[in-house]
Formats: sequence, C-alpha cells, structure tokens
Amino acid sequence: MSEGQKKPKYSATRRLLLKTKLLKKAGIMLVAEFADKKRERESALNERAPPLKLSGLSVQELQDLCKDLHKKIDIVDETRYDMEIKVGKNDLEIQSLNQKIDEIKGSKKPTLKRVKKSAADALSGAMADTGKMKADFTSGLKKVKKEEEKKEEVTDWRKNVDAMSGMEGRKKLFDAGK
Repeated sequence: MSEGQKKPKYSATRRLLLKTKLLKKAGIMLVAEFADKKRERESALNERAPPLKLSGLSVQELQDLCKDLHKKIDIVDETRYDMEIKVGKNDLEIQSLNQKIDEIKGSKKPTLKRVKKSAADALSGAMADTGKMKADFTSGLKKVKKEEEKKEEVTDWRKNVDAMSGMEGRKKLFDAGK
C-alpha cells in the first residue's frame, strides 16, 4: 500500500453508527441543559421577586404594597443606570487604549488600490520571464524638443562698461534691441 492510501481504522458502517450515537447523546444533553437553564431562571425569579399574595388585603395594605414596589423599582432603575454609565465609560476607555496600541505599533498601513498594469509593466514582466526581449520604455512618451539657450560670451566687464558709457553706449543698446 502506498502512503497516500491508508486503510481506515473503522469501517464506514461502524463510523456511521458511532456518528448517530454521538448525535443522539448530544441531543439528549442539549434538552437536559435547556431544562436546567429553565429551572435556574424560575428559581432566580422566585428568589428575587416572590409571587404577590393580593387576596384578603385591605385597600391600605394594597397602597403600602404599591409604594414598596415603587421604591424597589426606583432602586433597580438607579442600579441599571449606574451600570449603563460604567459600561459606557469602560467602552470609551477600551477604545482609547486600542488607539494607543495602534499608535505604539506604528502608523496604519493605507488600503491599497488596484492599479492596472501599464504597457511598460507588462513589458518588464515579460522581459523578466523570458529574458530575451529588449524593452523600450520611452516608446509611449512624447518627444520634447529642447531649446538651446543662447549663451553670451563672458568678457571682462570693465571693457564693456567703458564701451557702453555715455550716449554712444546707450545708442548701441537701443540699436541692438531692434
């Protein structure tokens, strides 16, 4: 036998039988767990809020009972409100701590956008694969004509100042501008 094909320890019928037994046992345990939770809930409710005995009570006793129940309701509402405030504060603290953790770890990496491959990328990828093709990456670019700058000859400035002094020099500049 090759290593890829190993003989199973149990036959298919045995595995199916074990699987069905496990599922039956799990179903029975689930039903029992549900019944336990229901009993726990009922006992907790009976402990916290015992059933009211209203038969045979006078009007005054009923009013006292209502006032007592209102006081209990107020206490429960206050504790619920306090708990909500604590939960809100804890949520804000958790959020700020998470932000600090992110800052400590470093800046978040931005989400990258998909970019289509250009012709140059495709050519470079093909060139890397084959190694035979020579790529000309400037083929898709515009040709720009370069203008040569006119360079003036650098001469001694003192000679230039003497030549341009007076009215004759200004006339030369004016004539050169035409």
